[in-house]
Amino acid sequence: MNTEILGIIVMFIVTLLLGLPLGKYIAKVYGNEKTWLDPLFQPLERFFYRVTGINPSLQMTWKQHLVALLTINLLWFLLSMVILMNMGYLPLNPDGNPGMTADLAFNTSISFLVNCNLQHYSGESGVSYLGQIWLMFLQFVTAGVGMAAAVVIFKAFRDKTTTQLGNFYDFFVKSCTRILLPISVLVAAIFVFQGMPMTFEGKDSMITVAGDTVQVSRGPVAAFVPIKHLGTNGGGFFGANSAHPFENPNYLTNMVEMIAQFIIPMAMIFAFGFFIRKRKFSWMMFGVMTIGFIILTIPNIKMEMAGNPAIAQMGIDTSMGAMEGKEIRIGAAASGFWSIVTTMISTGSVNSMHDSYMPLSGMNELIAMMVNAFYGGVGAGILNFFIFIILAVFISGLMVGRTPEFMGKKVEAREMKIAMIVALAHPFLILVGTALATAFPAQGASTLNNPGFHGFSEILYEYTSSAANNGSGFEGLGDNTIWWNISTGIVLLLGRFIPIIGPIAIAGLLAEKKFIPEGEGTLKTDTSTFGLMVFAVIAIIAALSFFPALALGPIAEYFSM
Repeated sequence: MNTEILGIIVMFIVTLLLGLPLGKYIAKVYGNEKTWLDPLFQPLERFFYRVTGINPSLQMTWKQHLVALLTINLLWFLLSMVILMNMGYLPLNPDGNPGMTADLAFNTSISFLVNCNLQHYSGESGVSYLGQIWLMFLQFVTAGVGMAAAVVIFKAFRDKTTTQLGNFYDFFVKSCTRILLPISVLVAAIFVFQGMPMTFEGKDSMITVAGDTVQVSRGPVAAFVPIKHLGTNGGGFFGANSAHPFENPNYLTNMVEMIAQFIIPMAMIFAFGFFIRKRKFSWMMFGVMTIGFIILTIPNIKMEMAGNPAIAQMGIDTSMGAMEGKEIRIGAAASGFWSIVTTMISTGSVNSMHDSYMPLSGMNELIAMMVNAFYGGVGAGILNFFIFIILAVFISGLMVGRTPEFMGKKVEAREMKIAMIVALAHPFLILVGTALATAFPAQGASTLNNPGFHGFSEILYEYTSSAANNGSGFEGLGDNTIWWNISTGIVLLLGRFIPIIGPIAIAGLLAEKKFIPEGEGTLKTDTSTFGLMVFAVIAIIAALSFFPALALGPIAEYFSM
């Protein structure tokens, strides 16, 4: 077997084997059961609650959860604007990097606030070390917010009838202290021993192979990169992200980074099953997501390993695959695998340049973000998938002539209206944004380096990445302009909070309803048949919404080669 393929299989299997016990641990954390990390982190959490005056045992309704979530995000946004616009005057800036303009600070603050980390700047020259530390903080807390939001869904279906859905701050703090922080420390230790920089000194002078002296940026990289992946954030310390040798030194660190960004989204699926005591249901979810993942991953690996036929026709050896925009230390296969994982689970980090991929590989990366429900980000993946479950339950109920029910609760008009708004908001934001950018080329298309079909794909990718809270990009697009900073900033906000508000509202409404015990006519939602129904709903919505746009971009580019 090709060793590159073997490496990919190992990465997936190791993630699954680690994800199962981690999912059980996560369920215990949110269920207030004893864990071996309690003696270490309970004093820290008590100190935090004592200083802030928060009562973690105070139960909240779903509306109170949303108020707390949105309020704390607003405070972080305001503080972020102040820090990013004034970095030139603040400490920890040995390289003298300037503060950001208002529109770039607006985009960056929102981007990191919504767990997207779309970067319209180059990390080593656009942000000071203080700015990097602040952005690292946001990568912790925004991941914690997504996980806390998902736990509201957990609570809604564990209790038969309730309006009390736990405490947002309790879920949020435990997400950061009990889950994200300890794993980040472990991953950071591996990175330091593999040569990743961890320093507050400025640029260093180095002599190249050609004998030239160059100034090389460095910094507290080993602290930044773990949470970048574990929190499915994806923001790069350097402009080249994980294609940079300081941010991803070798194949081992590439494997660790891949497992790190994959493990919590996978573990959250199993945690849901452990928490609500329906493990079979979590395996149904895992099966649907994994089928979708495989359908997109295998073609990408195959196409990137096959190489570019246009280059092969020039008599150039392409036996190593399509290596334009890829790192030789990582290879075409591992890069192709990463490209689907990072777009499917909304991390958005890159170890190669997606703009250089084969047209249909780029299409698969777009589809992964357009679907936005296979694994997904930490917490947010469960929320997005939950919407499709509600739609599938409703359609299945109508097909058999019964009132739709999900886990003992009737799905009625209110829940369906909210689910449809959430499901349609995603394609609306992507397609309207793309249409406006192409309709006003002086603003939206003026910074394209590639005309024609690929240029359209670059615009489509930018808005898709923003709406899916992904953050990766086809970087042939010059995106640090007022148009792109403001327009994608708006899409980022709506693309993050609509899919959080909607599922929490549905879960809260269902939790309040009278519990109906399962009977002979109850729709079984933990079967492979229902899983196929969910998959069909996802495929139909994605295909009908996005196929025309994909036909104008990557599909047309493929047939023009």
